[in-house]
Amino acid sequence: MQIYLAGPEVFLPDAKALGEAKRAICARHGATGIFPLDPVHCPEADACAEPWLSIYLRNEAHIRRADALIANLTPFRSPSADAGTVYELGFMRALGRPIAAYANSVTPFTERTRAFLGNAARQRPDGEWEDSEGLQLESFGLHDNLMIDGGIRAAGGVLVRQAVPEAERWRNLDAFEEALRAVMKSS
Repeated sequence: MQIYLAGPEVFLPDAKALGEAKRAICARHGATGIFPLDPVHCPEADACAEPWLSIYLRNEAHIRRADALIANLTPFRSPSADAGTVYELGFMRALGRPIAAYANSVTPFTERTRAFLGNAARQRPDGEWEDSEGLQLESFGLHDNLMIDGGIRAAGGVLVRQAVPEAERWRNLDAFEEALRAVMKSS
């Protein structure tokens, strides 16, 4: 089984080493991990003059050749998961292939959003929360936006969450391995 390893780890200074660590875990379980930075045959990307579009085309080519996807949904630069990772998760969901996710965070989305907004979050008389523009905050007790959690559940996937010390949030792979075991069982 070839598994696309979606997540914001590509932005880390040791991204390739982390990709190798994830690939090694996949191999122990009889799978092949595909990291976004891996080379891939993609003539459209090779011919593309714009670096950002070339990256997009290569990642899409990786996803199309993968049998499944595991997404790192640890909050990234905001209360939510990395937008690119969420796109990749949805893309694989639309392809109808197995998906799983993990996060090295257990704080619900509403609480993370309130902390992110600080004093700009306020409680309405009905008990719901809103931001400074009066826009309601999601309050379903989910890990992230309902479309993310809902897509994983509707696909029969799992979202493994664990609390880890802040210094380990990008490199602790225990929840990743649990998500991998789940996606391997599902296929």
